[in-house]
Amino acid sequence: MSEIRLRNTLGRRIEVFEPVKSPLVNMYVCGPTPYDYTHIGHARTFVAFDGIKRYLSLRGYSVFHVQNITDIDDKIINRSRERGIDWRNLVQEYINDYMDMLTTLNIQIDIHPRVTEHIDDIIEFVQGLIEKGYAYVAESGSVYFEVDKYPDYGRLSGRASKNLWGQEEEHAHEKKKPYDFALWKAAKPGEPSWQSPWGPGRPGWHIECSVMSTKYTGPSLDIHGGAADLIFPHHENERAQSEALLGHKPWVKYWLHTGYLTIEGEKMSKSLGNIISVKDAVREWGPGPLRLWLLSGHYRTQLEYSDQSLQQSKRLYNRFREVVQELHKRLEKQEPTYVLKPSELDLLDSLRKIQRRWHAEMSNDFNFAGAIREVWEFTNLYYKELSSIESNTIILYAYKIGQEMNKVYAVADDVYQAAERAVPEVTEHLVDLIVSVRTELRKNKMYDLADTIRAKLLELGIQLKDYKDRTEWSWK
Repeated sequence: MSEIRLRNTLGRRIEVFEPVKSPLVNMYVCGPTPYDYTHIGHARTFVAFDGIKRYLSLRGYSVFHVQNITDIDDKIINRSRERGIDWRNLVQEYINDYMDMLTTLNIQIDIHPRVTEHIDDIIEFVQGLIEKGYAYVAESGSVYFEVDKYPDYGRLSGRASKNLWGQEEEHAHEKKKPYDFALWKAAKPGEPSWQSPWGPGRPGWHIECSVMSTKYTGPSLDIHGGAADLIFPHHENERAQSEALLGHKPWVKYWLHTGYLTIEGEKMSKSLGNIISVKDAVREWGPGPLRLWLLSGHYRTQLEYSDQSLQQSKRLYNRFREVVQELHKRLEKQEPTYVLKPSELDLLDSLRKIQRRWHAEMSNDFNFAGAIREVWEFTNLYYKELSSIESNTIILYAYKIGQEMNKVYAVADDVYQAAERAVPEVTEHLVDLIVSVRTELRKNKMYDLADTIRAKLLELGIQLKDYKDRTEWSWK
């Protein structure tokens, strides 16, 4: 099977994937700032990294996926004022919407740390940067990272000129350089705040991700992900402050970033009024087709939202599910195969080629666009040739290929779960039959044989309880 290669944003080159402590993979993805409902632009990033994690798991890696929630931020404070509600209630409303989106689109996250639950950790991290000489306290009580102390700043984003580093201009008067960025923001009247050694305030935007990622994954990350618009300043600042404190380079081995989601060539934005919520998209297309569409383009490229592209994904969604359902039904009926005909060998070879190409595309920087073409080929081959084949070997092989693909796309979980449940169901019917036979033996006073059956079933983990008019069984 192909080695996994990916394009690292840091260095902008293709690299062989080699985790720090294989097979463990620590992955941190920047999550939402809950000041509005989740839209499909957010979903594009979250589904893409879920797909990446699932493929790594399919290849034998154990992926620990951390995705934060920024539950205190300027945008949250401003929106709560606009709506006239407590910021905590606002946050919870939109977090609920985000969590619903994860469930609907079958996105699995291992842990969701929140900023407000890690204030003490953030203060400790900032204090460490001050003690090491990378940060300073302004007269207001705000704390800033001194960018000039970190000589590698700008390499992740490719911004070599300091003229391109302007950040937080409104506070430029109290900073040593205009491009220094806030680690801790001094409290303003009426804003939420927490006590710190520098006075009341709240965390800066970038510090939270450095703190929560290192808290749950240790001093190094295998993969740090997010949307492309986070490369600067967010990820550039994360990298600087983390490597400065930890003294470990690289802090992140592989930086991965998703492309924008566009509508009629324009990036989704509130100013253009082209935002589509996940709820609205699911209502129109269904969760499965939407997820499949989000995994139909290379994660690094722009993905254009259109009715035509969603219709194609819905068609493939229905075809794929129908194929695996038919394969499952036919497996139940077909007898084992001992010899393959020449034509069946050709089909087996065709299936293997589809499987190899699918893995090759997924191993090539998680090329979802190339991989989805092989899903189409898989369904086409079934309808053209496999649907009439009688070989149990061929049907089983096709069924397993579909299962591998579904490990990433996760749009036919219910089909495969139903197949897995079928075996215990048959087992239960067999036990019921054996118990009924034993009941007849007892009625005919053939107690020795009835006791032998009881003992044998007990060895298999099945416990019998005899009552006056019946016998009940249970798993031991």
